[in-house]
Amino acid sequence: REIALQRLYVKIVEARREQHESEQAAKRRSLVGSGDRSGKVRTYNFPQNRVTDHRLEGDNKNSSLQTVMEGALEPIIEALQMAENAEKMKEGAMG
Repeated sequence: REIALQRLYVKIVEARREQHESEQAAKRRSLVGSGDRSGKVRTYNFPQNRVTDHRLEGDNKNSSLQTVMEGALEPIIEALQMAENAEKMKEGAMG
């Protein structure tokens, strides 16, 4: 009986360790990205006077190139923060 409990304890500890390692690996992969060109963040389109941030959606996706070049990144940063907060709330509600 004692040997069986020890084996069960070892299995539980091992399962928790593996789960923790897989969570850490998934987190690391999500932070690093793929490294290919599809991971681009922004496109600066000079002929159309537009900056497109590919992490955003909808009306917040495009900004005036002139405004961005003058250093006014606040609208983009605020939109990114709102999108990140919404994603965190969505993840929190799911699990």
